Amino acid sequence: MPHYIIERNVGSLTADQLTAAGRMSNSVLAEMPEVVWVKSYVSDAEGKIYCEYIAPNPEAVLEHARRSGIPANKISEVSLEINPAMFM
Repeated sequence: MPHYIIERNVGSLTADQLTAAGRMSNSVLAEMPEVVWVKSYVSDAEGKIYCEYIAPNPEAVLEHARRSGIPANKISEVSLEINPAMFM
């Protein structure tokens, strides 16, 4: 199944707001078994969250965003995953 990186413009979030968003996301994901949240990176300096998801298509990622109330400003499909160990 395809992997996606989602860029979310969220501004500055408090720890409580981030917790609430994560809980809402998990609640929606429980109803969407075809969508998997892998991990996320928060950039307070940029006011963004970068999330990795596994989903059948970008539309499923957008539907999760719509239901959870968390923006998905840019969705990029991952074509290849690389890591430093591959180049030793």
